[in-house]
Amino acid sequence: MLSPVPARRLSDITEAVGATPLVRLRQIEKDCPGVELWLKLEYQNPGGSVKDRPALQMMRDAIADGRLTTDKVLIDSTSGNTGVAYSLFGAALGVRVQLVMPSNVSQARKDITRAYGTDLVFSDPMEGSDGAIRLVREMVAGAPERYFYPDQYGNPSNPKAHYLGTGREILEQVGERITHFVAGLGTTGTMMGTTRRLKEHIRPIHCVAVEPADAMHGLEGLKHLASSLVPAIYDPAVPDETLPVTTEDGWDMADRVAREEGLLIGHSAGANVFGALTVARRLERGGCVVTIACDRGDRYFAPMRWEKNHVW
Repeated sequence: MLSPVPARRLSDITEAVGATPLVRLRQIEKDCPGVELWLKLEYQNPGGSVKDRPALQMMRDAIADGRLTTDKVLIDSTSGNTGVAYSLFGAALGVRVQLVMPSNVSQARKDITRAYGTDLVFSDPMEGSDGAIRLVREMVAGAPERYFYPDQYGNPSNPKAHYLGTGREILEQVGERITHFVAGLGTTGTMMGTTRRLKEHIRPIHCVAVEPADAMHGLEGLKHLASSLVPAIYDPAVPDETLPVTTEDGWDMADRVAREEGLLIGHSAGANVFGALTVARRLERGGCVVTIACDRGDRYFAPMRWEKNHVW
């Protein structure tokens, strides 16, 4: 018999962030007998992704110290998920939001952010997330009095959110069993903050960063750091190793997790699970590997399916 999950009563939508479930991947872990594989469902956050945590932390910290007020417009570059979170919390907190994103991000993310009243500015799709970063910096430099620029790639509140939330929750959920943690590199906040919290645990936990294997890749939200603007919050000494994952492996694993586990996850989450399974297959004496489901797969249905077959 299933144990009932206590219902929560929230004073506002910001209280719905965090406390996301951890699900065991029992079908996938058949490929690594004796090792547990766990996936933290960050798409259960109200904005549908792991980015709810840092977006809310950055906004709260800026409101608290006066950098963000109702007479300023919050502006940042985003490939989509952080933008959804900014838009959601901006609407809830009475903050105007403007986002700069590559014009080829999924239509779903454009539609969702606009639904909250957010103003979108599009950058060159061929320049990826770096082009959006450069454009937003130009806009802020031209009108600094108009904008609050949280800069998710350089804001310490980004990893702080994962140190206070994601890492703590993982330890509460699997406790002494955890041996390995795997997470992709985008802004790098999830890896930086969660790993720092896990490294404070009494037992050693091996933390593995996943990044795209190539500069030209289709793992939206992840960065190939050797060919990208490296986020200021990134410290290469924090992860114990970095594991390259191809676009095809990330996509195929996302499809497999949907078919075998009943979890519809995005492609960066597929890359995370592929990385977690790769790590788990190395282990000869058992272990417990935890990774992150950054978002759901339904944000990628169009036009990315066509691109998978015809672009790469």
